[in-house]
Amino acid sequence: MHKNAELLKKVPFFDGLTEQELETLSGVMIERTYAKGTILFFESDRGEALFVINHGRVKISKASLDGREQILHMYKDGDIFAEVVLFDRGPYPATAEAVEDTQCWLLRNADMERLLQAQPALAVKLLRIMSRRLRQAQLLIRDLALHDTYGRLASLLLRFMRLEGRESTKGTILEMALTRQEMANMIGTSRETVARVLSRFQKDGILLLDKQRIIIKDEAKLREWT
Repeated sequence: MHKNAELLKKVPFFDGLTEQELETLSGVMIERTYAKGTILFFESDRGEALFVINHGRVKISKASLDGREQILHMYKDGDIFAEVVLFDRGPYPATAEAVEDTQCWLLRNADMERLLQAQPALAVKLLRIMSRRLRQAQLLIRDLALHDTYGRLASLLLRFMRLEGRESTKGTILEMALTRQEMANMIGTSRETVARVLSRFQKDGILLLDKQRIIIKDEAKLREWT
């Protein structure tokens, strides 16, 4: 099997494809490498492809009316994004930026449509992914509208617990590949406020700050803030 096909085999979205189908898919995907800080596409650019991250990390964001950045999602190895352009043929709805050196595969709309026609199960997977992301967007809107900064940050930490938490004897470990500023941009506040709330949570015994890691020691108490 071709090297790229072997790598695609590890992407959960393509689970279930035969080796021949993976070989065909790897033949039509475009491999791109982006240095840290590179913009993959801007909001309102013509939507041309779905992206699959081989390795790296990509930030999806929108600019608010006053020019501030609102981070919508952070994607990592094996994640797909920009799938919405496959359905409406419209522009990209947000901006994508590599927050570390990143390698992606691009699957153009026409090639993806042919794949979905041949593999209806992938269409179901894609709809599930889009439904999950719509639910996450609704929760973000709810948090921004109804919760104070403590509640918004608690919700963000709980979300990362579900997605990336690793259980240990100390608690649930979050290997947070986010700066305090990025966390602030995800919940609509300042870096200083995020630092202050995290310190308060640590003082209350809810979590432990350990360099880039955050260890959730008391999930029940954290949920009380949401």
